[in-house]
Amino acid sequence: FARNFNRVLFIAHREELLSQAKRSFAEVMPERTGGIYDGRTKERQADSIFASIHTLIMKRHLEMLCPDEFDLIIVDEFHHAAANTYRRVLAYFKPVFLLGITATPYRTDGKDVYAICDGNVACQIDFLEAVQRGWLAPFRYYGIYDDTDYSRITWLGNRYDEEELLHAQLKDEMAAKIFAAWNKHKQTRTLAFCSSIRQADFLQKFFQNQGVRAISLHSRTMEMSRSEAIREMEAGALEIIFTVDLFNEGTDIPSVDTLLFVRPTESLTVFTQQVGRGLRLHPAKKYCTIIDLIGNYRNADLKLTLFDTRTDTNRNNLDWKPVVPLHCAMELEIGVINLLQEMARKRQPRKEKLLQAFEEVKRDLGRIPTYLELHLHGRENSRDYKQEWKSYVGFLDWAGQLTEEESQILRKYEPWLCEVESTKLEKSYKMVVLLYMLERGAERWHQPVTPEEVAPFFHRYLTEKEFRKRIDFSDKSSQKIWTYNQEQVAGLIAEMPMSKWSGSSKGLVTFTNGLFSLNFAIDPLDSRILHRWTKEICLYRLHCHFERKAGEQLGKGEDA
Repeated sequence: FARNFNRVLFIAHREELLSQAKRSFAEVMPERTGGIYDGRTKERQADSIFASIHTLIMKRHLEMLCPDEFDLIIVDEFHHAAANTYRRVLAYFKPVFLLGITATPYRTDGKDVYAICDGNVACQIDFLEAVQRGWLAPFRYYGIYDDTDYSRITWLGNRYDEEELLHAQLKDEMAAKIFAAWNKHKQTRTLAFCSSIRQADFLQKFFQNQGVRAISLHSRTMEMSRSEAIREMEAGALEIIFTVDLFNEGTDIPSVDTLLFVRPTESLTVFTQQVGRGLRLHPAKKYCTIIDLIGNYRNADLKLTLFDTRTDTNRNNLDWKPVVPLHCAMELEIGVINLLQEMARKRQPRKEKLLQAFEEVKRDLGRIPTYLELHLHGRENSRDYKQEWKSYVGFLDWAGQLTEEESQILRKYEPWLCEVESTKLEKSYKMVVLLYMLERGAERWHQPVTPEEVAPFFHRYLTEKEFRKRIDFSDKSSQKIWTYNQEQVAGLIAEMPMSKWSGSSKGLVTFTNGLFSLNFAIDPLDSRILHRWTKEICLYRLHCHFERKAGEQLGKGEDA
């Protein structure tokens, strides 16, 4: 792909990634020169430049490069691109083609990564499909029974109490069990993921006492840098690196052929990132060994679904053992099997599963997620919340997440919230009108509007992003008003979203005498909270609408 462009800029946030990318480009295109552009080196004359984002954000370095200097810009770990640092750099350059690459496109701050590239998804693939296609290494998963009773360890909402957890972990008998499982199943180079620095240091000493070349690598490690540890592991001088979260992303050690998990899985997203550290292809690696301690901690059974090639529609609740990809294997100790069978028998009904999925996202974010955040990060289908409780706010009330004041406001305005949740959307137009109203602020959002007033916002929203224009503003009548004409845009708004919503809302909204209004009274004391809830639903529905329509185009093989 890069051969089609004269000059290429590759942007990443870690120096290791720049060197790795430079080597990869050289293997594929040996005729092209490559240069590093970071805090120490400024090789800007090469065909392909591999630049640190931390260097590019500095004005004096950024302006040494011309805005149109590069035909192709590649951004690694593209989920960071919604941050202000990346946005400033991307706004400066004017490439022919911008390519973003990420394994985790959804950000915890809710910012829309897809919008940066106008919703164009060239390829979307999960790690199981990549394994099946031979793009990632197959795996052999070994579930090792951990008899720690995690129900006796205090749960703090997003993690286990560290001191109580360490009391269970820092025991020689536990370390001996971990060592025996590792010694039985390991290959040559191991990354071990721990809960804490103290656990990593404890296991390093235990393994060293067994004659193993091991290091505990974390933010307090002084005797060896991360790059030195990587070099020693690749050379075979290190057998195992114990770490905490240092290798979740941004570091590639293709020669790693064994992963050891000695921590309870608290975040499925982090667990997936860590599994990815061992699946890189390497000439000396036939497969990746995954050695995982499984006890009665939260997510113990859910984590195995990450390895399951089946979808929810062809998997029943009691069929708990995953069907792994071809050339992969999964072996579980009898204690693990008994534990998972018991969990399957106790698996919660639909409402409890939705509650648990919500609590996982809440734990990861450290607060109640917005509706859109729950959709992006939750493991259950977000539509199920509306089906069970009529609205996301209704679910929050059921789950005890609302104050008494908020519960009273919900009961007063529930028909309106349900209407915003359920009104039919063939196009985004209703929600765009509502978004304009909401953008006026918590005090004025519910005041009537005219089509002429909404027209500039409506037109700008649907035309400023190519994916919105392509999905909802590209039929023959819409194309005629790509160049803004207030009278024609206002006529479209009056004819479609305002008139149609008025006719289908059971009187909650009206459009009469050229005025679009909410047809119910709102207490000024309730306006702020109702504004927030309404906006959350509006943004959720807009995102889901464009997401669904883009998916339909991809399914039809259209240019998306």
